[in-house]
Amino acid sequence: MNIEQARFNMIEQQIRPWDVLDQGVLSLLSLVKREYFVPAAHKALAFMDTEIPLGHGQVMLAPRVEARLLQELKVARHEKVLEIGTGSGYMSALLGHKAQSVISLEAQAELAKQAAENLKRAGVLNVKVLNQDGSQGLAAEAPFDVILLSGSVAEVPHALLDQLKPGGRLAAVVGREPVMRAMLYTRVGNEFKAEPLFDTVTPRLAGFAEASAFSF
Repeated sequence: MNIEQARFNMIEQQIRPWDVLDQGVLSLLSLVKREYFVPAAHKALAFMDTEIPLGHGQVMLAPRVEARLLQELKVARHEKVLEIGTGSGYMSALLGHKAQSVISLEAQAELAKQAAENLKRAGVLNVKVLNQDGSQGLAAEAPFDVILLSGSVAEVPHALLDQLKPGGRLAAVVGREPVMRAMLYTRVGNEFKAEPLFDTVTPRLAGFAEASAFSF
């Protein structure tokens, strides 16, 4: 496989057509070596339009989903980011190239260790991976400019929204199969503006409660 041609095709045939037109994001996808973050057993899938199994019920999200979330979050160089669900570390690496610093929480010890090794190999030094449950965020390090949930939840806990700075953004895939939607929440004072981005379905993040079927 010609890796650079496959990377080019991924960007031009999968990602651009999904309304990812931010040149900074497109350039970053050329720069960060996605193949460094793919398990050896699935190297052939590195640039395909599919989720890649990581074990423990977790996956690398499809490239177009990762790229679109990155574009919508509009991460700036001075900003501090919290990611929940490190997975292989690829999205953490993309965030690290955009932000001042990133803390990424991964509940599975094996994945956290592998992600830290992948990030080191890729030369991404401003991302810290912590092996811990992320469902309540990381209050000790809050507030954050950006929070990304790299997987789906039934609903976003208020504990996470409360860890955003004013003007801060949180992106997550919210809902239940077969209906899920990527959402962007922006903090305006003590209120949160919710904006639907696109429909998609992704595996659940570990540790998050399922929403009650009843409303009171």
